[in-house]
Amino acid sequence: MTTALAEYRRIQHNGQAHYGQHLIATCLGCSDDILSVERMSKFLQVMADDIDMVRYGDPIVARFGGGIETGISGVQLIETSAIVIHTNDAHRDMYLDVFSCKEFEEATVRRVLDDFLSPSSVTCEVFYRK
Repeated sequence: MTTALAEYRRIQHNGQAHYGQHLIATCLGCSDDILSVERMSKFLQVMADDIDMVRYGDPIVARFGGGIETGISGVQLIETSAIVIHTNDAHRDMYLDVFSCKEFEEATVRRVLDDFLSPSSVTCEVFYRK
């Protein structure tokens, strides 16, 4: 691997160099805080800070959709990629993506989820992108 490529793929996982770490979480049965645009905006900011990312501007968060598909979507850009949420008001569920070319801890993501939303269940998958 060339030096430039080695610098570009700086995350090491299972002895291989990767460009990014991508965590996908499904959070079911969250608290009523999931209904608040302001609270979800704060969630995105705290998530970025707690996983040690540099935020790029303020998050963009809005409620839209209709009927059983009404919810909040939001994105917090970070210098190393983005944190994205999609929620469902009717079921109090949230779908979270955290992607970064800088490593972060799954345990920290789970803690922030618990602190903000107290989900009844959380399923996480972590992928390493080449």
